[in-house]
Amino acid sequence: MSDKPELKDPATPTMERCITSYPVRRRFRPGVVFPPQVPGVEGVIDIHCHAHQGQQDALAVTKLASQNGMGGLLFKTIGGFKEEYRPGRQVARVRDELHRWADQTGTTPCGCWAGFGITIDNTPPTVAKLRQSIADGISAVWMPVFNHAISLHKVGGLEMWWDPAANSSQHSEPLPWELALKYGYYSLDERGKLKPLIEELIRIVADSGLALFFGHATHAEIFAYAELLDKLNCKRGVVDHPFSPFIDLSIEQMRQLAALGVTLNFTYDELSPLLGVDPLRMYEAIRAVGVDHVTLSSDVGDPLLPNSVEAMRQIRNYMAAFGLNAQELDAVCIDNPARIVGPEYVYAGAAGTLHGPA
Repeated sequence: MSDKPELKDPATPTMERCITSYPVRRRFRPGVVFPPQVPGVEGVIDIHCHAHQGQQDALAVTKLASQNGMGGLLFKTIGGFKEEYRPGRQVARVRDELHRWADQTGTTPCGCWAGFGITIDNTPPTVAKLRQSIADGISAVWMPVFNHAISLHKVGGLEMWWDPAANSSQHSEPLPWELALKYGYYSLDERGKLKPLIEELIRIVADSGLALFFGHATHAEIFAYAELLDKLNCKRGVVDHPFSPFIDLSIEQMRQLAALGVTLNFTYDELSPLLGVDPLRMYEAIRAVGVDHVTLSSDVGDPLLPNSVEAMRQIRNYMAAFGLNAQELDAVCIDNPARIVGPEYVYAGAAGTLHGPA
């Protein structure tokens, strides 16, 4: 790989986008919005929600989700960085507080699920840490993300991650690939095969019936993960934000992954001004891949973005406006996400009852 990463522009030129978006926005009228209500998210499950230090508050966003009838939130990140990294326990505390509030207010609580990042605490992955989090009740596992070599190569990182003497806010330029490999995580050995520890972790995830999110991974890693999960007959593998600079999949690659049983998880963050993906391109990708292999999620929490509930309203409405019908929207926002968070989840409909795990 070259020292200077090629960042493809995922945005459609403004004039071209206006020609396609104005007819859509003029004819899409799902109903009047009465803030602060968030309409259209009944039953929706956000499988990529952030609530770590400095971002949206986990309890507050679960209350908002519950008030608006959402099915639930899967927390990729939660809590502070100084406490012991036990996301299953942290989400359990939020769930307990949510249920106490729900009992007091007569609100049906949404589901809450915990994700575990194998390197999110910026320490090397171990079998012991993974098994500990499984015992704590997590529902999903994320492979390396911000500290993966591809992240450091594409966008750089906080220098304190590899230099303890660096200023805590000092952000590097994108690193040459060789340096990114030195400081970041990478799952393949010199032969291009999964490292033994990584394969063992993935087997544990599959054997435990959990979802495996591929994180920020190179194409070679993505297909290595997918092929192993296919061999293990595990259909709960997920590729996040396929249009992001870290993943950057072609439509044909998305189709190949879907054929291996992998879910393509498109996110509001891709559509946001920070990444600028054209929603028409996202819609066309969903059509090409097929709704059976797609989920929509937020990937928000950052103060520059809407909260998770509003983000889910927006991404759902974008896809509705461009052409997904009601049944297809339920598939990508309720049914397929429910398969990811766990078979014990049941949504009885907007007029019924939400049932999450205890």
